[in-house]
Amino acid sequence: MLNRFNDGSAGDANYGVIGTGYTSYRQPDPHIAEFIRSALGDAKSVLNVGAGAGSYEPTDREVSALEPSASMRAQRAPHLSVAIDGVAENLPFPDQSFDASMATFTVHQWPDLAMGLAEMRRVTRGSVLILSCDPDELYRSWLAYYAPEMIAVEARRYPSMRSIREGLGRKVDIVPVPIPLGCVDGFGEAYYGRPERLLEKGARLANSAWSFVDPPAVDRFVEKLSHDLDAGIWDAMYGSLRTQPFFEGSLRLIIGRK
Repeated sequence: MLNRFNDGSAGDANYGVIGTGYTSYRQPDPHIAEFIRSALGDAKSVLNVGAGAGSYEPTDREVSALEPSASMRAQRAPHLSVAIDGVAENLPFPDQSFDASMATFTVHQWPDLAMGLAEMRRVTRGSVLILSCDPDELYRSWLAYYAPEMIAVEARRYPSMRSIREGLGRKVDIVPVPIPLGCVDGFGEAYYGRPERLLEKGARLANSAWSFVDPPAVDRFVEKLSHDLDAGIWDAMYGSLRTQPFFEGSLRLIIGRK
């Protein structure tokens, strides 16, 4: 069932509440963007589904953006195209309208994954790109120890790699995307070497999973992490991550080729 909030948010997250300061913490990371740029190849027209504020949209191609949340559409930069109000399961475009299509950090919010992927495949002549996280690999993050409730939410919401593969067809590549130490796109694992950032409420709100964690569990996370950072406990267990250039976690780029 499609759940749309007052601002037009789709899926299970109310971006009218949690998306207010989204762009302060979620910027397209150049290292991750290069994976997408390479996978787009020579595509000249691109559809961005669940486009949000426009992260990872290429600026050197003709981009059509679709985003159901009014609060997220309002945060798009002036140089980006105006996003259309719509959802993945019912794309308002004719068959084979685009050279390529993309969806970044959004499939976990679609009420009907199979229908959304089928729609992307229908309107796309070439490759369909999905940037998401493999729920089976979320345990790699130190958050699995400090915030098991949040990781449980992530594991429940993110679709399996198998389900995405099945939705895109027979010719699919799944590419692991290492996360850089200074990642400016603040999803769950982006702060693998900068734990202090997750003590900021804004950083947590910019990752929708936190909005599904009970407030007492969030308070326990903040209290324990604060204590362990002050006492040097976090660094004793995970301190090597502070200088580790990349973290190979759950981030994946799934490429469905025509």
